[in-house]
Amino acid sequence: MSVTIKVRENGPYKIEGEFRLVDANDNEIPIVKPVLCRCGGSTTKPFCDGTHSKIGFQGAIAAVQAEEKKPPTSS
Repeated sequence: MSVTIKVRENGPYKIEGEFRLVDANDNEIPIVKPVLCRCGGSTTKPFCDGTHSKIGFQGAIAAVQAEEKKPPTSS
């Protein structure tokens, strides 16, 4: 079984290949679509529903780069 998980920039994880998804009790979860939520805001977790676009989700690299561009705050 060969599986590729693509981390989409500021978006979900896209899974390519044959795979199973199971819950904590080893019960199989039917695959609605092979795209998993990464932002935490989806109403169809663990699957992506596009909420990342609405809430302005930034992946780790983009978030760090944005933080580095901010001017220092004075205390």
